Amino acid sequence: MSSTAIPQQRISESGHYSVLVIGGGQAGLSISSYLKQAGIDHLVFEKNTVTHTWRNQRWDAFCLVTPNWQCALPGNPYEGDDPHGFMKKDEIIAYLDRFVAKLDAPVLEHTAVQRVTRGIDGRYAVNSSAGPFTADHVVVASGGYHTPIVPRMAERLPAGIVQLQSSEYRNPQALPDGAVLVVGSGQSGAQIAEDLHLAGKKVVLAVGEAPRCARFYRGRDVVDWLADMRYYDMPVEQHPLREGVRDNTNHYVTGRDGGRDIDLRKFAAEGMELYGRLEDLRDGQLRFTPNLGANLDEADDTYNRINASIDGYIERNGIDAPAGTRYEPVWRPHSERTTLDLAASGITSVIWCIGFTPDFAWLDAPVFNGRGYPAHSRGITALPGLYFVGLPWLHTWGSGRFSGIARDAQYIVDAICAARAVAVGSASAAALAA
Repeated sequence: MSSTAIPQQRISESGHYSVLVIGGGQAGLSISSYLKQAGIDHLVFEKNTVTHTWRNQRWDAFCLVTPNWQCALPGNPYEGDDPHGFMKKDEIIAYLDRFVAKLDAPVLEHTAVQRVTRGIDGRYAVNSSAGPFTADHVVVASGGYHTPIVPRMAERLPAGIVQLQSSEYRNPQALPDGAVLVVGSGQSGAQIAEDLHLAGKKVVLAVGEAPRCARFYRGRDVVDWLADMRYYDMPVEQHPLREGVRDNTNHYVTGRDGGRDIDLRKFAAEGMELYGRLEDLRDGQLRFTPNLGANLDEADDTYNRINASIDGYIERNGIDAPAGTRYEPVWRPHSERTTLDLAASGITSVIWCIGFTPDFAWLDAPVFNGRGYPAHSRGITALPGLYFVGLPWLHTWGSGRFSGIARDAQYIVDAICAARAVAVGSASAAALAA
């Protein structure tokens, strides 16, 4: 079933809704699910089609890095026979399609929101490519990954070099013959580098400061251990970094082939070329920060710290589990190479895997900090009637993932219901006083 099978809902004649939801991904659809349960009229705007990102911005070998049992969208738990496996791209889309079909949400697809403002009457005016609308409440569910980050040095690369952002990469066969420079070693960068490496491509990887974690430890998936330890229930206010955790790069690991560690040192021993952070391109030379060794060491330290925390949990609770181990490097850089001649390297393509920046320029509301990120408490802003959902660490680690969206969406809809009850009570009191 295609996501475009969702029937387009008839727009109300007045153009007014109690709630307008901006973004038709899993976060916006989860909000719609709870709004429907509460009997609240609403409309969801989606500039492309629902599930567009999963269909069109993931590489062919993409799979979840969290186990299937964590897929828990409202009314749509994972129902397959491999709860501890990792769904591949097509399976993820099928899972989402089932959710879409069950929900039958009032979605306007191919509808871009151009401006949102709040009037003196407290109503929100929403200008869109489908015309103007108004609402008492607006839920922004468009996520936080909007604009791909590509440095200005990309403009100085020779015209013959193919350049892709991570969301544009599909498979090794789509790239020209020759070496591939992958810039960034977060989840996407590390997994794309692995995909290319396994296909026999020569890979040059500019390694950043992303941490890593084990896939399995002491007989179980690390995610299972951390879930038992209640890590995924920890609110951002209780995290040691507080809101600073929202800026953290995700740990690299993979669910590929049943799940395994990603060990960049192992790749290096097999022929992948590792460098530190890419700094610049000058006089035909790629220039790197001499921090490869430090970045690899820090990633391994994080790996071992997580495992040590699991060791402590096992010991405190008297759990019978296989013996623990400590990761020891299988490869170390003999020297910090800081330059690479671009012409001599054989690099014919570059994949930029250094993330995205948020873009809420269309939202005219005094709720943003100096970095363009919305200030909120569990998605509720200081501006009455304006909410966010689907952002990383909105409330917990799972907020931007299948595992925590339902809880966040329910909280937002509960807040909307409470605000509506107060408004009805105030209107009734005013009527009695008149």
